[in-house]
Amino acid sequence: MSKKQLRAIDLYSGVGGWALGLRLAGINVVASYERWGMANETNFKNNLHQAQTVDIRRLSLVDLPPNIDIVVGSPPCTQFSFSNRGGNGNIDDGLEDIIKFLTIVDYLKPKLWVMENVPRVAKILEVETLPGGRLEKFKHLGIIPHVVSMEDYGLPQRRQRCIAGNFNFDLLASYQGLEPKRTLGKVVKALASNPIVDPIYGISLDKSLVRDHVEELPLNEEEVRINMAGKLMHPVYNSMAFPDRMDRSVRTITATCTRVSRESVVIEDPKKKKAYRRLTVRERASLQGFPITFQFYGDSYGHKLRMTGNAVPPLFSYYVGHTLLGTKTDKVEPLSKFSNTLAAPIPPAEDAVPDRPGSKYSSSRTFRFAIPSLRLKSGVRFEFANSTVDTQTTWGISFYFGTSKSIQSLPLTHDVLVNIKDALPSDVFSLLAAEITELSKFVRNADVKNMQRVWSHNGPGLTSPFMFLDRLDSSGAKLLRILQAHEVLAQTLVGKTVWAAYGTKSDELRGLKKLARNAPLILSGLIIGSLVNTELAKHTKSSPMGKLAAG
Repeated sequence: MSKKQLRAIDLYSGVGGWALGLRLAGINVVASYERWGMANETNFKNNLHQAQTVDIRRLSLVDLPPNIDIVVGSPPCTQFSFSNRGGNGNIDDGLEDIIKFLTIVDYLKPKLWVMENVPRVAKILEVETLPGGRLEKFKHLGIIPHVVSMEDYGLPQRRQRCIAGNFNFDLLASYQGLEPKRTLGKVVKALASNPIVDPIYGISLDKSLVRDHVEELPLNEEEVRINMAGKLMHPVYNSMAFPDRMDRSVRTITATCTRVSRESVVIEDPKKKKAYRRLTVRERASLQGFPITFQFYGDSYGHKLRMTGNAVPPLFSYYVGHTLLGTKTDKVEPLSKFSNTLAAPIPPAEDAVPDRPGSKYSSSRTFRFAIPSLRLKSGVRFEFANSTVDTQTTWGISFYFGTSKSIQSLPLTHDVLVNIKDALPSDVFSLLAAEITELSKFVRNADVKNMQRVWSHNGPGLTSPFMFLDRLDSSGAKLLRILQAHEVLAQTLVGKTVWAAYGTKSDELRGLKKLARNAPLILSGLIIGSLVNTELAKHTKSSPMGKLAAG
């Protein structure tokens, strides 16, 4: 007599990453619930089970199916994610979905349940289940959170997630290493071949039959520059690789990104040196553990990026499914076993048209980049930026220092320049004079009036903002090489500049020790910033040093 198949429902189901993995493990997902209609269409056509379009917060408990053994789900993570909202999401609102999920678990009383979310939720669950917490009433459900790396289960992605529930976590952990470690390069290479052999499931298809594998146009020079700055020299966050390394697993695949997003995975085109592109939808889907036959029924490129980024990797949910079934480690079959059973649904999805480079931007398009040679970690930087009020755009350099919780700035004004020049010994100033003169000449001759038109792609001009930034970078490096031999002098002049701006409040400022340790760099920036702001002021009737230079 065959063993009865366990019945499961999936809440906040997205495109069906939970359902696919559980189905492959041998669990019958009888219904899924999701408010996004296109995600439900994708789930239904690929997994062939009931997928209801509904706001789960308003879902009536009596409408749920009976005799449910397992409840799984992924309440929206937007409010909890550090990346999506800078860590400032509305946790109270996010908890509403977790409360609804747990209310359904409490009502159905399944044998087992699992909830997936971002790592930050693990601590929130621990705190809110304590006496007086907003989840205390659900403590009897056995809410035990764990943070796992899906890379350990063979996903070619360093995706950290919180997994909470009343399942056997030790059994789940025992499955680590059953699938081989996979890299970004392996996935990209596999999908570039013909026929394409799925790097996880072993499915072989002629390349013409694989949907959503349309490459975007390579990033243009401006997009490459913005991506490099965002990843390598971000004003606040730590640096990351550019392009992304092919010899290791990839960073977390996100739901939203653009051609100039810090979060976008950018690779060097294997077919052309020094040409860079984002990943195709299909490459992203494979990195998320979906088979190449899985179809995404979105009506735009952005919708398909959202579908893949928000999904639970079915590779991982497959192992969770076996955990819920209590499968012994040596009895878990590799996913390649299913290569002959994962046919694409009919009709297949239409390829979405990839994003194209922007041809024209708002006339007030923002430019804000740290000067590479004058940047330190933890947000200490000299920043070249614009500011548009009405139709008037001004440009200037600002200096920021301190800590993430106490950001300070120094006004880079003509007075700062005069005070530093007066205090510099004549022999030191003579070493700096040639570069100061050349930089002054560059700024005076720059086509500042049309620089915003160039940046917004609204007209021609002789000077682009990146051209200007490169000149500042070069000057910063030259002055720094000279001033490194005069560290004590630099410390003195930096200290005097800070005192002139803050007076007796200087002692209360955060980050002064870092300025002292890097005084030659800071003094180089003070000279360049105050000099350039002085010259830029001459290009307009009103000085840019008000809001910009004062921060």
